[in-house]
Amino acid sequence: MTLKSPRQGNRTECHYWGYSFHWTDLHRSADQLRPLIQTYDSLADECVQRLNKIPTGDDSNKPFQRDLYGLLKNHADEDPKLKQLWDEVNTVPEWVDWEQIQRGQDVFFRYGLPILNVLGFESLLGGMGAMRVVETLARTGGFGAKVVRRRVLETLQHVLQVNSSADGMRPGGEGNVSSIRVRLLHASVRMRILSLVEQKPEYYDVAKYGTPVNDLDCIGTINTFCTSVVWLGLPRQGIYLNEQEIEDYIALWRLVAYYMGTPTEPFENTAKARAMMESLLISEIDPTEIGKVLAKNIIIGLENTAPSYASKEFLEAMSRLLNGDQLSDELDIPRTSLYYRTILWGYCFWVRLVSTVIPKIYFLDRFMIKMRRKHFYKVLMDGKVGLGGESRYEFKYMPTLTRTTRLGLRRTTKSERLGLESLGYLGLLSAFGAVVTLAVALAFAAKLIPAEQLLQAVRI
Repeated sequence: MTLKSPRQGNRTECHYWGYSFHWTDLHRSADQLRPLIQTYDSLADECVQRLNKIPTGDDSNKPFQRDLYGLLKNHADEDPKLKQLWDEVNTVPEWVDWEQIQRGQDVFFRYGLPILNVLGFESLLGGMGAMRVVETLARTGGFGAKVVRRRVLETLQHVLQVNSSADGMRPGGEGNVSSIRVRLLHASVRMRILSLVEQKPEYYDVAKYGTPVNDLDCIGTINTFCTSVVWLGLPRQGIYLNEQEIEDYIALWRLVAYYMGTPTEPFENTAKARAMMESLLISEIDPTEIGKVLAKNIIIGLENTAPSYASKEFLEAMSRLLNGDQLSDELDIPRTSLYYRTILWGYCFWVRLVSTVIPKIYFLDRFMIKMRRKHFYKVLMDGKVGLGGESRYEFKYMPTLTRTTRLGLRRTTKSERLGLESLGYLGLLSAFGAVVTLAVALAFAAKLIPAEQLLQAVRI
């Protein structure tokens, strides 16, 4: 799993999970990070306790049915803690540059499809290798094979909302509201699990795993949405962002972290953000049996479903590409056949071609960003292939002393619509066309240019 070369000056070269880097003073060891597993967003917990006591006068008195954000908004002036939280999430940090936030959102839609690949199959599925995090996720039941697709789509809704527009990230905007709702949901999950620990201490080992949804978990979550995208997922698809794009994209997710009650210091700049990502690779990735179950359920739940309409084998090939063979083996993701490796190569050729050419043509770049921003959300909200309406991130998957997540059964139906694999065929066709075009051009040149001049040009 881990190799370290001899020290080179004041740096040590490290190799973890198919990724290499040099250890610096910005990196943090597991011992240095460990205190963060016992700290958490206590303000949100105190507010949720108060919000759950407010009568609503309807049938929504069950915690998972209550609109906690609506209650917070309407009753913020009635309680000091509620007002403290409301003022916090409606105060823009002084370090926010709204033009930079807009540029960071453009980065998401500029590289829309490959970033969505990363979020689904590296950030989410690969994240099932994080030993402590999966102990919380497994207890909610939200990653069962039959329900995981909706869980993934709700996460996608949050991602699209925080990337909607700069105004959407201002107080009261859809990205701001979405982030606050997720923050309150995290507090509800944390409080529920801790209440079960009081009833049955062996239900969840707080000393070993830390407080559920703790500060380190939340830092890791933000990491999977930004730094893992920039330095792991996109490069493994052959796509490399420039420094400005990286700074802008991380700045956007630093603001998301602020609204969600997550420590923002690790995302102050690209150097710190990258060091945190690499530190988490060392300290947090340690696959367990339940992590394998959740990873497999993600693939089973997404197979031949909208919007990807991809086969299980293609999804496994994508997962192995984005997570590397070492982590994929630990998560029991099957090895990929030559056929699907070829299709995946064609797919990556196509997305890399599009992601390289279009951003260089200004009017096409702006058109595609605008089109994707509108189209992605329209598909997500579609009643047949998407959520069918906006989620309020209700507490639907409530932990109980007997609830756990088991391995699901694979679907028997096959997709009748073209999906991601069709882009693989398109990529192969494009690559073949490029080779043929080059061969024809060389043959034509050979007829027009004397052999001696052609050989001389080749030598040069």
